[in-house]
Amino acid sequence: MKPLKNKIALVTGGTRNVGKGIALALGEAGATVYVTGRSITENDVKGITKAGGKGIAVICNHENDDEVKAVFEQIENNEGKLDILVNNAWGGYNRLRNRKAYSGFKWKAPFWEQPLDLWDEMNNVGVRSNYVSSFYASKLMLKQKYGLIVNISFYASRKYYGNVIYGVSKAAVDKMTMDMSEELKKNKITCVSLYPGYIDDKKKAPNPKKETSIFVGRAIVAMSSDKNIIKKTGQILVAAELAKEYNFTDIDGIQPEPFDKL
Repeated sequence: MKPLKNKIALVTGGTRNVGKGIALALGEAGATVYVTGRSITENDVKGITKAGGKGIAVICNHENDDEVKAVFEQIENNEGKLDILVNNAWGGYNRLRNRKAYSGFKWKAPFWEQPLDLWDEMNNVGVRSNYVSSFYASKLMLKQKYGLIVNISFYASRKYYGNVIYGVSKAAVDKMTMDMSEELKKNKITCVSLYPGYIDDKKKAPNPKKETSIFVGRAIVAMSSDKNIIKKTGQILVAAELAKEYNFTDIDGIQPEPFDKL
């Protein structure tokens, strides 16, 4: 039996990389998965349905609050509930993905040499967008007195990873998780931060130093299936550590090691 059958999930920014793998894993577990993207099409979510769930594509620019609100209205109208929100939308890699347009950009340049608008790129879609989506998701979850909000974050919250603004944005996500959890837990709504490791969706042989994005999704499936997940609310969790706790593996059949312990 699929553990998330009849569950409704939303993965923001789920058309590529970690978000795509998470959405696929939720579909693999039987969930109906709404996926947002600025130019998403039904082709982007067909793998979710093929995996055993139901994928629904929703065009949304997470810089636009009205568009975000419309996503949650659509879910409420169509499903009447929301069980899982995965805040994955992220605008901080725009310059890395468009090197021709930003030929002079250097990720590891000191902060006084970084463009000031990089702050907005990393914090508008990645911190503020998480807040806005959680704002609307909580209204649905409060009605049902349960729910799981997962904020995708990273170790840069706790150690230097070559870019000041990047570290600040991840630290903000983790602090937001902790504070939101304090206000949500009395209504049995769980809010956690989740750290992926070194993502390699092309790995073909067992490799404990790398994990696929589907593996990160399986961590969320495991948490969603845990009847006592509220005990983890407010915590910063690591996908590889959850694999050992819940006994799930990556697609190569192994449990990768936590990224910061390699």
